[in-house]
Amino acid sequence: MSGGIDTAGDIATGLFVARAVEPPAGETAHRPLAHGLCLNCGTALHGEFCHACGQSGHVHRSLHSIGHDLLHGVFHFEGKIWRTMPMLVFQPGALTRRYIAGERARFVSPLALFLFAVFLMFATIHAFGGELGTDLPPAARETSLQNIDADIAKGQAKLARLQAAPRRANADAKIAKVQEDLRSLQVARSVMDGGSGATIGDVPLSGLRTDWHALDKGIAKVKANPGLALYKLQSSAYKYSWALIPISTPFVALLFLWRRRYKLYDHAIFVTYSLAFMMMLVASLSTAGAVGVGSGLIGLLVMFVPPVHMFAQLRGAYTLRKRSALWRTVALIVFAWIALTAFACLLLAMGFME
Repeated sequence: MSGGIDTAGDIATGLFVARAVEPPAGETAHRPLAHGLCLNCGTALHGEFCHACGQSGHVHRSLHSIGHDLLHGVFHFEGKIWRTMPMLVFQPGALTRRYIAGERARFVSPLALFLFAVFLMFATIHAFGGELGTDLPPAARETSLQNIDADIAKGQAKLARLQAAPRRANADAKIAKVQEDLRSLQVARSVMDGGSGATIGDVPLSGLRTDWHALDKGIAKVKANPGLALYKLQSSAYKYSWALIPISTPFVALLFLWRRRYKLYDHAIFVTYSLAFMMMLVASLSTAGAVGVGSGLIGLLVMFVPPVHMFAQLRGAYTLRKRSALWRTVALIVFAWIALTAFACLLLAMGFME
């Protein structure tokens, strides 16, 4: 019950914050014209708002108005949201291009949409994913550990059989696959158990050094308590999610170095709308998994939806031909992974300074 309330609170908070940065535009178009003096500054009113201070000419003093203001603050993106969301999903390039060109009053601003998407994504993860498995009851934790141990034992037995059997053409690939599965299971067990045997690739965290003091400090804390470390990383990702915008924008700019008519502002709008869509996609897929949608279908969506959306947004926002948009999409996917890696290092370095 409390988890549902927390999730609803997170989403409502996201809407309030998004609303706070969303510039008002045409939101009282159906009200009658106000007359008299502004109750805030005393200026004569000649329309719905005071031209001197901006306050609405219609001020209500009733409990009903408090409820209206609450609903207005949470839900009232006016008609903007119904114009913005379909375009963000199906015509992201046109949305980006039109916003940059100056159509601001028709659409939810990219920053407001991004802020709401951040709140929505983490609220959904919190509701359906818990705190990365670290808050399980003791009995459930013990059962999970036993299941992981059983899978590890099966994997070790399979590996022994493959290594003892006569070598075939694909034997090395099968052995490598089983070894990779075993490493993943061992890391999962270490996180569930709160132990210190976690690894990155084949390198144990206990022996990993980067010569970046802040990052090494973070790695040491991961080694000491992986469960707590992952929880703190989730909290840091929530707080510093905005950093994805300045990290990602230069990579998009690299794709258009020889097209000087596109400025950093244009690329930042592109990145912000794209990140908002990706975060909403994560929230949607988390919800789908929670209601029973198969992991196979979710995996296919994860593989195909982001690149297709990137391609459509690149082609529409920058008026590119198919071939030009295609190679930039491939490059953008590579850049996205680099940006995410840089963001993860930033979280690891900053998240443990507190």
